[in-house]
Amino acid sequence: MTTLNALLDRAAQEGGERPAFVMGERAVSFRAVRHEVLSTAEGLRRSGVLRGDRVAIVHRNAPEFVVAYFALNRLGAVAVPINFMVQKADELAYMLNDCGACGVVTQTEFLPGLIAAAGRCPALKALWTTDLRAGGEHPAPVRDFAKLKETPPEDFPRDPAVESDTAAILYTSGTTGHPKGVMLTHRNLVTNCESSLLRMRLSRRDVTLCILPMFHSFAWTAIVLTSLRLTMKCVVSAAVAPAKPWLKAMGRHGVTLFAAVPQVYAALSREAKNLKTRLFLRHWAFRKVTLAVSGAAPLPVPIAEAFASAVGPAVLEGWGLTETSPVAAVNPPGAVRLGTVGTAIDGVRLKIIDDAEAGLPAGAEGEVCVQGENVMKGYWNKPAETRETFTADGWLKTGDIGALDADGYLTIRDRKKDMIIIKGLKVFSAQVEAVIGEHPAVEESAVVGLPDELGDETIKAFVVLKKGACAGKPELLKFFRDRLDAYKRPRDLEIVESLPKNALQKILKRELRERDLARRKT
Repeated sequence: MTTLNALLDRAAQEGGERPAFVMGERAVSFRAVRHEVLSTAEGLRRSGVLRGDRVAIVHRNAPEFVVAYFALNRLGAVAVPINFMVQKADELAYMLNDCGACGVVTQTEFLPGLIAAAGRCPALKALWTTDLRAGGEHPAPVRDFAKLKETPPEDFPRDPAVESDTAAILYTSGTTGHPKGVMLTHRNLVTNCESSLLRMRLSRRDVTLCILPMFHSFAWTAIVLTSLRLTMKCVVSAAVAPAKPWLKAMGRHGVTLFAAVPQVYAALSREAKNLKTRLFLRHWAFRKVTLAVSGAAPLPVPIAEAFASAVGPAVLEGWGLTETSPVAAVNPPGAVRLGTVGTAIDGVRLKIIDDAEAGLPAGAEGEVCVQGENVMKGYWNKPAETRETFTADGWLKTGDIGALDADGYLTIRDRKKDMIIIKGLKVFSAQVEAVIGEHPAVEESAVVGLPDELGDETIKAFVVLKKGACAGKPELLKFFRDRLDAYKRPRDLEIVESLPKNALQKILKRELRERDLARRKT
């Protein structure tokens, strides 16, 4: 079973009428999901979508997202999930033109940006919308997605997709530059799903929760695909906020696998300081949770400890990137080492290299490289960038700085592009941010390197204070002086109300740099 189509067929056969996806009062069985996929695929085919065509999905979490994705795969077409938080026409047009999308599956709330972008995208013919009101008038590209599902389903006796076909193109978050389209094959996604399940030791009796956006590979592989593979019930929330509805649903459906980003664990830990909330979380929402997984951003040890103490269970931090489908390493259940992202999952190899691409011994810091069936096919229409991303012997260079210990546990130090060079000395921004976070008034921070007049770099810190906290620039700079070596200290500091972030709450340091440099010019 090396295609997503085969995975879905097996799920429908084994899961039958049991609920596959539950959202509010709505439940869709495994068999019904496959039926809708086949109907939608035939509707798309009759609308002109062919094998190899690209269709974007700009949609919140919902069964329709799953149906659209698998319907495209059923045709041998390519799904292009796009961050729905991107609503500026210029950015949308860039991605839609870059992949040559012939259509988009979306919702009415995202139509303004998409309609504006459509005029600049000559290949784009249709905006299939899942929540159109009956009888309303809409611009020419807007079509009713429901009509696709009304098409009598064809059973597609021959699977048009093979394991090496591109199943999806996912645009990188753009934290460090213009987004690139990561091509993931059917085999990439299926094998990563299988290997993740081997590490997690789940069964069909488990219940998952999907609060992270399905357009991101973390939610798609670690929640949606694993749920289908084992025919586990998946409780779906349209978004992370507000949390109250999905927390109630967790208790109602007996969720056993919880996957989130560090910011969610931090928020739950803070809320758990209230006794009533702590009792609700422990004895209702999380009462059956046996596995809690964190990914997409570094998990600070104090947050992991606070969550386990207040809510339980222990958090398994994992690591990967879009280019690895995404899971590459996870802490093994029962053998968690806080501060690490665990060991490589089955079928994945890790190594650390220096700038000359030579392998480094255990304990040495360098760039983390990955090899395995989960590694991407390449970047869409960017052969040069693809070549640059691999070593001469075929390992994916991740851009993360880390170290492997003697037992194979990986510790991530920083992003290579976030590393700051001060008079030839390396400064890891994550280490400086960890010290800043020790100040009782600091909620979060971001450290960036900025060029100075001598061609070197200086460190600047952007700091968000806790609600009601009071701390001035002199006090914070003195705090740094007392705790950081001279070359690691921020020379400037700016207290801000918030930090720019993407949909998974990763801080966009590129925006901070550009904003600061633009201010200098004026």
